[in-house]
Amino acid sequence: MEPNVSKTPNNVLVSENIPNLGKPAVRKSPWRTAWKKLLRDKAAVAGLLLLLIILLITLLAPILPLANPEKVNLMNRLKPIGTEGHLLGTDDLGRDIFSRLIWGGRVSITVGFIAVVIALFFGAILGLIAGYFQKFFDTVIMRFIDILMAFPYVLLAIAIIAALGPGLMNTMIAISIVGIPYYARIVRSSALMFRNMEFVLAERALGAGHIHIIFHHILPNCLPPIIVAASLDVGWMILAASGMSFLGLGAQPPMAEWGVMLSEGQKFIRVAPHVSLLPGFAIFLVVLAVNLVGDGFRDALDPKTK
Repeated sequence: MEPNVSKTPNNVLVSENIPNLGKPAVRKSPWRTAWKKLLRDKAAVAGLLLLLIILLITLLAPILPLANPEKVNLMNRLKPIGTEGHLLGTDDLGRDIFSRLIWGGRVSITVGFIAVVIALFFGAILGLIAGYFQKFFDTVIMRFIDILMAFPYVLLAIAIIAALGPGLMNTMIAISIVGIPYYARIVRSSALMFRNMEFVLAERALGAGHIHIIFHHILPNCLPPIIVAASLDVGWMILAASGMSFLGLGAQPPMAEWGVMLSEGQKFIRVAPHVSLLPGFAIFLVVLAVNLVGDGFRDALDPKTK
């Protein structure tokens, strides 16, 4: 059977059985492909929805009809869950636990995310410099990173807070410094891999400067592992900030913060366990949601799973 052909005005035969002949193939964006893979992961989607709900509630705290989280009413102290006017009961000073949970979430989650951003920024800069320039820069930077990693994370954070003084801002600085080596090593390993690839060598041959190569070619290729690491690290930062507050080194009373609520409620764990269990459960939910999303990002951005 002969193929169907037609003639153009110039009498050139064109096959009608190949309608897409000559059209360039559409290249799928890797980010769009990763997003579709993430949406197919039921656990990651559930974690993302849970995290968005929690973030939305905490962001709307100023306009929600909540009681003053720092208002003391000793006549209503240690009320159980379901008390009229106090959905989740009250603490030892009669403060509404529901209100303190929402306002405390604003503090704990904000500290966790900001700490990750700070650690990621400085860690990525150090990792790019060490991995791209190597030699002297690599030796100095990575020996500094090795010194930081020689100390246990929690002890190093406590030592930094002890030097700076207790407080929420100093806690955020401390856990950020502790997180810098994590990102520096990830970015350095990626920079070492990409610096000698053909597209970077071609840019050098064309006369491109180091700054242009680093920020326009190497850094974009380092983003997938950075995003995965950051998404998994947010949960640890929230736990670390709450832990420092629990030890009395972070947020200070009467501020509503989950670690502070845990610390204050531990004395009444026998008579009113909900005072401690509720902020602990809130931390559990946020960290679980963040880890589910982080695992989803890791699977979606891993080229081995394609």
